[in-house]
Amino acid sequence: MSSPGRRRRPAGRLARADLQAVVLSLGSNLGDRLANLQLGIDTLVTGGLTRPAVSGVYETVPIGGPAQDDYLNVVLLAGTALSARDILGLAAAAETAASRVRTVRFGPRTLDVDIVAYGAETSSDAELTLPHPRAHERAFVLAPWLDVDAEAVLPGRGTVAELLAAIGTDGVRRRPDLMLTIRATAAEKEVVPCT
Repeated sequence: MSSPGRRRRPAGRLARADLQAVVLSLGSNLGDRLANLQLGIDTLVTGGLTRPAVSGVYETVPIGGPAQDDYLNVVLLAGTALSARDILGLAAAAETAASRVRTVRFGPRTLDVDIVAYGAETSSDAELTLPHPRAHERAFVLAPWLDVDAEAVLPGRGTVAELLAAIGTDGVRRRPDLMLTIRATAAEKEVVPCT
């Protein structure tokens, strides 16, 4: 299921040992949902993520909160030299770029970016819980993650394939008619010497 501009590379196969694998979930259900997701991807990639790979786009029924429109969701895998806290700041910057306003918990939003996992790091800090405390029960995270990394493991919970099989995919459907791209950053462009 490869498509132009999309690199499918498991986060565990990073080129440099000094990079940490990070898994991010992005969702949007306000405004131009696909454009919001693309803005989020662009902001994250240019903010310090390398070797990114993005899942297919999934349309999902909202869980919890007030009545609202369906979401578009994707998962972004990448490597980074940034700390988990720096990634949290980068996620907030992506949400701000998409004009996210926080008014109602679990309410509609232009862009939501969650850190699902940061390597094998665990944290129970109120501001940054790792891995994400509800990722194992959210098909809108697990299905796109599995789409981009068939061997994915959620630290402390098990394989993404087993977790998804246990909860099912009701309310989650792949949208093959929608696509996001990862634009190459200057740091990722290979320089080929002239001979």
